[in-house]
Amino acid sequence: MQLSDKKILAAMPKLKSERVPMLLEEVIGCRWTISVLAAVARGVRRPGALERHIEGISTKVLSDRLRHFTRAGLFERVQFPEIPPRVEYRLTNFGRKFMRLLKEVEKLQAELNGPAGAIPDKSATKGNRVGDSVIQTQARLLP
Repeated sequence: MQLSDKKILAAMPKLKSERVPMLLEEVIGCRWTISVLAAVARGVRRPGALERHIEGISTKVLSDRLRHFTRAGLFERVQFPEIPPRVEYRLTNFGRKFMRLLKEVEKLQAELNGPAGAIPDKSATKGNRVGDSVIQTQARLLP
């Protein structure tokens, strides 16, 4: 374990064994979560660049997501001793592992969509159309 990993673990709130399910619930429950995770995974690291890259996200929501993911151990916050101050966010080892879980969700959605051009069975998605469209939109954003 690297020194930076130890710092992250020390700063994180003490989460019990429900850490991954709680994070997954957070991902599904927030409109911007997958967009922020995917952008950082693709190499967009600075808050201003993330705000420009993710169309429609507000500064407040982005700051909240970055702070939350840093506390949860998904992101590492790197502050450079420069004037003006410069901050970057990177995926931690745990964050990269968590992204694999989200890629599996993307595969599941592709499987549910069936072959390209197939007309989906409306009875199978009845009552869950909003959730499906959110997952479809977010799945396209994963790297």
